[in-house]
Amino acid sequence: MTGSGTAPTARSPRTGGSGHDVAYRRMTVEQRRAQLLAAALGLFAHRAPEDVSLDDVAHAAEVSRPLVYRYFPGGKQQLYEATLRSAADELEQCFAEPQTGPLTRRLSRALDRYLDLVDQHDAGFTALLQGGSVCETSRTDAIVDEVRRAAAEQILLHMEVPEPGPRLRMMVRTWITAVEAASLIWLDETASSPRDRQPSAGELRDWLVDHFLALLTATAARDPQTARVTSAALALENADGPVGALARRVIPLMGDAAHLLDDEPRGSGPGTGG
Repeated sequence: MTGSGTAPTARSPRTGGSGHDVAYRRMTVEQRRAQLLAAALGLFAHRAPEDVSLDDVAHAAEVSRPLVYRYFPGGKQQLYEATLRSAADELEQCFAEPQTGPLTRRLSRALDRYLDLVDQHDAGFTALLQGGSVCETSRTDAIVDEVRRAAAEQILLHMEVPEPGPRLRMMVRTWITAVEAASLIWLDETASSPRDRQPSAGELRDWLVDHFLALLTATAARDPQTARVTSAALALENADGPVGALARRVIPLMGDAAHLLDDEPRGSGPGTGG
């Protein structure tokens, strides 16, 4: 009845499919979809996808279960894939960085954003990227792989290599895989005390930058294209930056191997037999 003189407000309570009262707020289609995805991502951040129900999402978003179905008629699988796509977009943006300054500085800033996102979503990051969920499909695998490829393309863009050869591309993709694996291990080994993670995010970032430099120089020793890219990148680095710090730590360690440079390795000279 509308003759009572009171009109429904924008937050009139309604009963959802799960039996609890929810507060309804008028939103545009885009706003409502974003709200549902944010609620789902928040749940996936602390629980495996198979442990999250549509009722859980409806309750977290303060909407009715039928409303969730209206936006995701395919049910939880469609919602999971959409949430994964949303998280993937965030991860891809982590490596978008202005192309100015030393390469290691750019990598450090990108890793800061990446590790911050990983830390925020914690178990959700593991569930979304590690795989093994019953919600996993070929489509979700493709979304995760797209994140890795997009991150690699961003790194190659920073290195100003429009047409990378197979060795350089493999090196960059290997590093991206290592970043993801290190993040998962970091979360797993510190799950009991996430507020006191060891190593710290800053220490992990610096180690990953060192890892990138090690892979880069090792590849440069065998690949002319990578050698040219490495030379150009190192020319922009500062003595007090990550490259200089790594060199000061590594060179003394290599002192014990100096004798390997004195003579030509046995059996490697011309005319030697097998």
